[in-house]
Amino acid sequence: MDIEQSNQSHWIPLADLMTGLMMIFMLLTAAFMLRVEQTTTLVVKEFEETKSDLLQALQKEFATDLKQWNAELLGDMTVRFNDPTVLFDTGSAELKPKFKTILKEFFPRYVALLTSDKYKAAVKEIRIEGHTSVQWTKDTSPKGAYFLNMGLSQARTRSALEFLLSLPAIQKNEHWLIEHVTANGLSSSRPISDSVKPAALLANQRVEFRIVTNASDRMDQIARELQAQ
Repeated sequence: MDIEQSNQSHWIPLADLMTGLMMIFMLLTAAFMLRVEQTTTLVVKEFEETKSDLLQALQKEFATDLKQWNAELLGDMTVRFNDPTVLFDTGSAELKPKFKTILKEFFPRYVALLTSDKYKAAVKEIRIEGHTSVQWTKDTSPKGAYFLNMGLSQARTRSALEFLLSLPAIQKNEHWLIEHVTANGLSSSRPISDSVKPAALLANQRVEFRIVTNASDRMDQIARELQAQ
């Protein structure tokens, strides 16, 4: 056997070894990707089921109250209070008496539902959101009105949060609420309607209670666990 034949006889097994290792690597990668996909699908399904169950629970709890509160429950579990004449006086951050009465009826039951064993682990945040129209005074620029309304909406949601955390009925969940409830003034950045008609401008002035779930956090956690294996 000459030198060339000897080199070829050693090269062929080495090539087979590299091909085998590559195939093993590809199979392991495919298996990992399949597991990630299956896990993600499971988490998404779990989230959708929880969202659907919670939405039905909110509907059942507040079905007879929403109309008299001039409120509505949206498909993303947001509870929206629509009547600005009930919420605050124009330019004021002080809750009107009727809105305080509504919140006393609404919030303890809302918190009791969200802190129940069935849903507590799924709740990442409860956002109290204040929304305004684009209007301020006639001689205020659009940007100036935006910032003035931003300050007003932030003051209003903070006022609402302070009132809610003072309610005796929620004191047993005070620590959990401090960790999970936030006040968010959004000015006119998320209008329901872009129309400048009086009715549309009025509709944009509202307070919303929005639930943020921990579905994305759960997927991030699973990804880290898979990577560590």
